[in-house]
Amino acid sequence: MRLFVALLGTLLLSGCQATDPLSGKDDPKAPWWQLGFTQPYYMKVWVEDTAVEDINSQLFKHTGRGSAAGGDPGLKKEWARGWDGVGGDGWSVVGADLPKRIYVRWQSVVEPQAYRVWIDIPEEARQIMRRATDRRCPQTPKQTASYMASVNLGLAPGGIVQVWVRDECRHPVKVARVQAEIEPLGPHQGKSNGHYYPQSENSKRYIEKYGIPYGSW
Repeated sequence: MRLFVALLGTLLLSGCQATDPLSGKDDPKAPWWQLGFTQPYYMKVWVEDTAVEDINSQLFKHTGRGSAAGGDPGLKKEWARGWDGVGGDGWSVVGADLPKRIYVRWQSVVEPQAYRVWIDIPEEARQIMRRATDRRCPQTPKQTASYMASVNLGLAPGGIVQVWVRDECRHPVKVARVQAEIEPLGPHQGKSNGHYYPQSENSKRYIEKYGIPYGSW
């Protein structure tokens, strides 16, 4: 009798899973999550270094660096105010569980100024990241769940950092906004004699015309 009840329970559970069109637990997925960077239009940044402490208190150093995603839509109007979209590709944080906090040190090339900050990632963000790979989007139930969860850091002049994660429909969700501190050693922690990453000519022309919209991020 006990065996019969156990088999019945297994069949019922399997049936429930089979009839749940939004379950993505069996969809292909990466073992890690992704860290990416975004800049406001024309507000060039250069990410010098990052680190991640995961929910198991393990520290992962040098988890991403380089340019941030951003556009170049022309000079016909002021584009840089606020955030318009979130960058795509990023760096896989290999070996890490979901993030507890993230460190970033970067250059705001247009000022120029170097900043650094540790960002606490709220539990709400981790719940969204889990759901992104475990659940399919209700609007597209036949499409597999996200292959990889992601965190994207928006880096703006004045040391503003905005944090997004993507939900099960791949939409960016704002989960944090913090103010970084100035890096006292300057760019490259004093190893470049004060030299910053070069600013593009398009960025220079944009700022000459419209300035830097502090307070809009």
